[in-house]
Amino acid sequence: MKKLFISAFSIACVLSSLSSCGKTENAESSNTAKSACSATAENLVCTIDTLVADSIILPAPQTTGGMPIYDALSARATFRNFKPDALSDQTISNLLWAASGVNRPEPDDPRLTAPTARNAQEIDIYVCTKTAVYLYQPVGHKLKLVNKGDFRAQAGNNPFHANASVDLIMVANYDKMQGWDEHSIAFYGATDTGYISQNIYLFCAAENLKTCVCGNINREEIAKFINLKNGYVTLTQPVGK
Repeated sequence: MKKLFISAFSIACVLSSLSSCGKTENAESSNTAKSACSATAENLVCTIDTLVADSIILPAPQTTGGMPIYDALSARATFRNFKPDALSDQTISNLLWAASGVNRPEPDDPRLTAPTARNAQEIDIYVCTKTAVYLYQPVGHKLKLVNKGDFRAQAGNNPFHANASVDLIMVANYDKMQGWDEHSIAFYGATDTGYISQNIYLFCAAENLKTCVCGNINREEIAKFINLKNGYVTLTQPVGK
């Protein structure tokens, strides 16, 4: 399985033409490319928005500083129009960490930025880019490929989904809710998704980005393109500029 390490070096690749992406001129630049992005394909350096890979290790997230919480709460808003602009790898990394990343990395008991019932961590986040769909894995802060292609338009019934930089899909993972009764599954699947959604809203407010939580979605269609086996699509949330 390919492991792609995304770093600041990827910026150089974006600024160059796609035909030169990953090519090197000499041994020194080749070593630099390999340190920036390790893959089975030689010297591959690209961005999350343009690449398709089995696994992507995200840049380390920014976990300090930023807008004061009261300012973020005052700025929190819903937007339904997006520019077709990509987010940087660092912004995607920060977004996913803020949504439900590991903020207390104890080896045997990692805890997340969003609370979950019984610390089940049962809400999975899928990330739709213009090239692929990934499952966010908080432990390790990485993305796992689940499907190739642009499925942003199918993430919701409103046309603005297709223009968002990324579409986030929240799923209640039933495999992580074993032994729960039906009421608990429905109740905590909904409330725990809500915590993540608000984290996304506050992050977007702090970073001058736009977002809109959406429940008017085709859950059966989404379940198919994310290859969902045992769970329920709760909400989707496009994010962009």
